[in-house]
Amino acid sequence: MLTINKLNFNNHSNLVNILLVIILGKINLSNTEKQNVLFICVDDLRHLAETDVLLPNLMKIAAKSINFKNAFAQQALCAPSRNSILTGRRPDSLRLYDFYSYWRQTVGNFTTFPQFFKENGYETFSIGKIFHPGSSSNFSDDYPYSWSFEPYHPSTEIYKDAPVCEDPFTNKLQSDLICPVSLKEQPGQTLPDLQSLEYAINVVKRRSNKPFLLAVGFHKPHLPLKFPRRYLDKVPLNEVNLPRFPYMPDDLPLVAWHPWTDVRKRDDIKRLNISFPFGEMPQRWTLKIRRSYYAAALYVDDLIGQLMSYVNLNNTIVILTSDHGWSLGENGLWAKYSNFDVALKVPLLFLVPGYQGRSVSTPVELVDIFPTLLDLTGLSKNIPNCNHNDNSTLCYDGESLKPLMKSDTTHRRDNKYAISQYPRPSVYPKSDTDKPRLKDITIMGYSLRTNRYRYTEWISFNNTQFTKNWKLLYGLELYDHQKDPDEANNLYLAPKYKNTVKKLSMILRSKVGV
Repeated sequence: MLTINKLNFNNHSNLVNILLVIILGKINLSNTEKQNVLFICVDDLRHLAETDVLLPNLMKIAAKSINFKNAFAQQALCAPSRNSILTGRRPDSLRLYDFYSYWRQTVGNFTTFPQFFKENGYETFSIGKIFHPGSSSNFSDDYPYSWSFEPYHPSTEIYKDAPVCEDPFTNKLQSDLICPVSLKEQPGQTLPDLQSLEYAINVVKRRSNKPFLLAVGFHKPHLPLKFPRRYLDKVPLNEVNLPRFPYMPDDLPLVAWHPWTDVRKRDDIKRLNISFPFGEMPQRWTLKIRRSYYAAALYVDDLIGQLMSYVNLNNTIVILTSDHGWSLGENGLWAKYSNFDVALKVPLLFLVPGYQGRSVSTPVELVDIFPTLLDLTGLSKNIPNCNHNDNSTLCYDGESLKPLMKSDTTHRRDNKYAISQYPRPSVYPKSDTDKPRLKDITIMGYSLRTNRYRYTEWISFNNTQFTKNWKLLYGLELYDHQKDPDEANNLYLAPKYKNTVKKLSMILRSKVGV
């Protein structure tokens, strides 16, 4: 197996090394009949249109890819979203809305897409954060079911929340939200995503007679916003914009709000003494956080560009996405934990050999990734769609996007909707509103996204029987994206939209079921 040291890709002295690796990689893969798969998942990355800075490598990939511009996560929380993506099943199918249950033990021995590829002759690798670590993936990232080899986690991951951020006023080390660092001063003089990159490059370079499915999970821009300091210089503060609508929407039901406790608990934000739960982030800090988020995104963009330089695109399908979006002050909110568009909308790029780059505007879902991958690689074997409460070992809730990849007009699905959801423990925001445990969930917000509208119903939810009571409503939301892309005006009571609400409610209830 070839091995390399970490390369400085801005150093021309490494050009020969890079070319050699690319050539060897092409020799390695050219004799493989099956296409390789590279699945890149970036933690907490907003939709590409929702950033103030250009991410050059992602933009380059997007230009050559099928770019699904209206792709939505099924829940804006790490573990439920990632398990949903990897199994192709909605959170309701997995009965996972928090971090504390493993579907194979609590619901059914459902097949994941890396597991299916492994069972069909692929070598499957997990690097970084693919499954959410912990009980939701059996403390093993679902190994050995999903992976041919033990998943790789960077050794410096244990320091992700460590007090390594220097306070400019006291020179003390803190656990801050905003944390640009010098690599020389970090444990091991590196960061987790840099370690994941190096490991991923070695996997791509390795020689094997089998095709591979390589899943690479980059952790930034997830909190804390810790990244090499030089990336902050690439985002001048005077070029960062405030959110277009930084306020709570008109007529927003309280149950739709969350108090962004994950942001509040950081040392630098604690000092601001923002009132709980509705206090506003000071404008100066809004700009600072947005700037740091974009710098962290640029950092990961750079790593993705380096990884892609080793990939043989003639024989590799590349999928790039995020587990969910992230609010940067829009609607007065921070982080995820909601059913707002900005928390659910994600980049979704398919770079496929033989397909021309194009954009698709039809709403799609992350549960569509599983069936699409099988369709593109010819492994579908007539796997059925799941019915409500389906316990079949192998089925999925999504549908293949391959027809849309060829034409967004001839195969346009006007009846295609994105369904998302988020749980709440109570109507009024409190300390566990963001991430309630299953035993405390009493309300579920189900949200329907069409080309034009986002419609949400917050209803009673039984956390032991997993049943819904559509008659007990705690709040309704309707946003017209044709007129209000910022979701500033909740229109569910507007007489003009009465029939729209009735129609969307029928669709939502039929899609979600009882």
